Amino acid sequence: MTVLRSLLRSREMGILVMIVLFCLVVGMIKPQFLTLNSLRIILLLVPLILIGAMGQMLVIVARHVDLSIGSTLGLTAMACGMMFKFQPQIWWPLGFLLAIGLGALLGLFNGLLVTLFKLPSIIVTLGTLSLYRGITFIMSDAKQIDRQFVPSALKSMSQSSPILGIPWIIFISFGVVLLTYWFAMHTRVGRQVYALGSNPVAAPLRGIDVTRITLLVFSISGALAGLAGIMYASRWGFVNPSNTGSGFEFQVIAAVVIGGVSINGGVGTVPGTVLGVLLLGCVSAALPLLGIPGTTQSAIYGAVILLALLIDRLVRQQSQRRSLHTVSA
Repeated sequence: MTVLRSLLRSREMGILVMIVLFCLVVGMIKPQFLTLNSLRIILLLVPLILIGAMGQMLVIVARHVDLSIGSTLGLTAMACGMMFKFQPQIWWPLGFLLAIGLGALLGLFNGLLVTLFKLPSIIVTLGTLSLYRGITFIMSDAKQIDRQFVPSALKSMSQSSPILGIPWIIFISFGVVLLTYWFAMHTRVGRQVYALGSNPVAAPLRGIDVTRITLLVFSISGALAGLAGIMYASRWGFVNPSNTGSGFEFQVIAAVVIGGVSINGGVGTVPGTVLGVLLLGCVSAALPLLGIPGTTQSAIYGAVILLALLIDRLVRQQSQRRSLHTVSA
């Protein structure tokens, strides 16, 4: 009974209830929303955000933020697209190594700036957001990589697979989720990420290498943004230097904070983040059906982020009151 009561009070259960209620309301207005076709649309909308959200979750838990994740996605996608265009004979899976490796280096660069110069991560990554986007324009000469240059085998990963016809991109994204859950919950380094975010001052006193952990979470965030970059090329079949990854950081941050990851660090779970991504996926799939223009999505994501921050603040205040009440009792 105690376990059930705890489950019902959890943030994850609240998000799950929001998803169910949202789908029921939209389904009553537009019955076609509650169909297998809509489910497929939602499942194809979430993989990229899900991959990026896993890295962003670790960064925010460590009490940082990575605003450059969208530009990292764009730069890695363009690097892969150019490799496929100018080296068409190359073995296409090497694109994954290029994307993940380059993304990790870009994330590592963010981490080095934060740790070496003791700069706020929000300022550092705001700068690299523009820097990486500018490099993407320069290296591509502002030209798009068209569909004919993206390998057919890569594009087919977002269309089907031998397993019930479910696209490989969905399996890859949930594979990343499982690895992130294992890392965060069942490794010593993962627990150190939470300890660092909970109390950065006390962390070194506990023997935690703050610099190492910070570099690690930024590198992971960059590597996963790189993976999302090549999967973007798979999903859409082209890479445009101006809009590939544009606004991706807001989608990811919105999903993470909706999922219960505290912007103050130290708090957050992988299941909660997954549910946050699914809620955003449902919203994105519902907007066209409801006749709401896609241009309003940024406003909706911004409102969702503010609402999630307010909820997080209220939850923290309630938790502090409970702690004080317990101590005084």
